[in-house]
Amino acid sequence: MHHSPFVYEHAFARNIGWVTPAEQQTLRTKRVAIAGGGGVGGVHLLTLARLGVGRFRIADFDTFDIVNFNRQVGAMMSTLGEPKAEVLARMARDINPEIEIEVFDQGVNADNLHAFLDGADLYVDALDFFAFDIRQRTFAMCFELGVPATTAAPLGMGAALLTFMPGQMSFEEYFQWGDLPDVEKAVRFVVGLAPAGLHRPYLVVPEAVNFAERRGPSTFMACQLCAGIAATEALKILLGRGRVLAAPWGVQFDAYRNKLARTWRPGGNRNPLHRLMIAIGRRQLAKAAQP
Repeated sequence: MHHSPFVYEHAFARNIGWVTPAEQQTLRTKRVAIAGGGGVGGVHLLTLARLGVGRFRIADFDTFDIVNFNRQVGAMMSTLGEPKAEVLARMARDINPEIEIEVFDQGVNADNLHAFLDGADLYVDALDFFAFDIRQRTFAMCFELGVPATTAAPLGMGAALLTFMPGQMSFEEYFQWGDLPDVEKAVRFVVGLAPAGLHRPYLVVPEAVNFAERRGPSTFMACQLCAGIAATEALKILLGRGRVLAAPWGVQFDAYRNKLARTWRPGGNRNPLHRLMIAIGRRQLAKAAQP
């Protein structure tokens, strides 16, 4: 077998056309921070690695388990029990051996957050849905450091995109979390992430969603759609080309329903429409909590 040596320009030659050779070299110098190595985190990393982004910081404290098999790119029989961040770093280096990856194997926390985000050109959110405290801190730090931040949420068989740009509406302004309890943050997160709610009508086993037990159903299709959408947003932000629809704009694409919705909600969760949806969500939760 003939092994040709890795040459960056050859490896990513087929990107040229949608990006210029100069832009490809720009992507090579960019640093993207991704917190979370689960459903979306892993596929974000590999998608951006194949785009030719040259530097990463990835954070995850977890190991691969059999229940990850339905959606996580790093989850295989050969990686069971292995640290997610290490496995994903290995996969990314297998695509680009020159890639620079800093692994935060304790995940992100209040102590290492500044180091994780400082000097990053973009933050891509891939934290667990229920990681409210650290997500709040992470987006606040992005805002403070002027780091663009994007989140693509896998919902049903589709994806919802929200982007927060420096100097524009912040995560806190949009979601209105403050010091509220986690259950309330959860409701506000769901409403704020996908105001269009395209995924709702085809949840065929409603009891699979359980906020109290912190679990919900997932599909790999949603994760892959998220990666395609988030990496495209990353390309626009990193190259300063193409319109970025930042919050209070949101986009949701649902492949199952063949629908695309763009939402513009000034005030975010302070918006009267959102306030109504939050009240409904609260009621549904209370009803679900009753034995």
